[in-house]
Amino acid sequence: MIYSMIELAVGFVLLIKGADFFVEGSSSVAKRLKVPSMIIGLTIVAMGTSLPECAVSVTASMSGNNGLAVSNVIGSNIFNLMVVCGACAMVMPLKVQMDTLKKEYPFSMICAVVLLFFGYLGMKIGRRDGAVLLLIFTAYLLWMVRSAMKARAGRAEEEEEYEVMPVAKCLLFIVGGAVGIKFGGDFVTNGATTIAGYLGLSQNLIGLTIVAMGTSLPELVTSLVAARKDEVDMAIGNVLGSNIFNILLILGIASVISPIEFVMENIIDIACLMAMSFLAWRFTWTDRRLDRREGLIMLVTYAVYMVYICIR
Repeated sequence: MIYSMIELAVGFVLLIKGADFFVEGSSSVAKRLKVPSMIIGLTIVAMGTSLPECAVSVTASMSGNNGLAVSNVIGSNIFNLMVVCGACAMVMPLKVQMDTLKKEYPFSMICAVVLLFFGYLGMKIGRRDGAVLLLIFTAYLLWMVRSAMKARAGRAEEEEEYEVMPVAKCLLFIVGGAVGIKFGGDFVTNGATTIAGYLGLSQNLIGLTIVAMGTSLPELVTSLVAARKDEVDMAIGNVLGSNIFNILLILGIASVISPIEFVMENIIDIACLMAMSFLAWRFTWTDRRLDRREGLIMLVTYAVYMVYICIR
């Protein structure tokens, strides 16, 4: 038990630091290409901060612990939406662009609807469903690349001041971060599975709580830092992009490796995710921002959800 707790803690450290290095290296590369903060948040940063979830879910799928794979993604998305956005709004009210409210936000909710449809239809996500998720993800990436190219063309004459790492250092950070994330994912999966078995807890509960919170720490730290630096576009983009990546890419890969069986609790949790997504979207739609009061409501909503999943 003690060994498993140490393994879990070491795994989280590797995941967080690995994601931190990966994001820093990748963001520096993106800045060299003069890509806007929102696009960086929706793609490079979102992918980097989602790597812990990817490592845990894919590792769990390969080892047959699919309950941990799907609950980790759902729990991480709820944590990202309620805690990361809520905490950022408490630090500094987050202004949200109209394009984000009309495009990226609804698309993230559509991804949750697609996941609910696939899961409820046959109470599992099969390999064919996973392939469809990956195809949608590919289309999303192409959309983001096209948006980045248009934004870059529009900013071609602008001069920005920012620190960019040398190419060699960028590559070192990216590769080193990926290695840390890989081994961190292994440690977290093994430690969480062992602890769940020892305490008699379900993989679904462990995935929704300990693992989801642990693998979402990069999103929380990254978005809080971005909010404090008044990079609100990157903070919001990181959350929305991570949630899209988690459903389309991570569950797509995991289900192609091994079909993911659903239980009714998964369906209920996805429905909760959809309800919370609508709540956050409604808050931001009113005056195009999340203020401190709304951030507090989101944090309280998450606390109530935590109580619910622990006692059900």
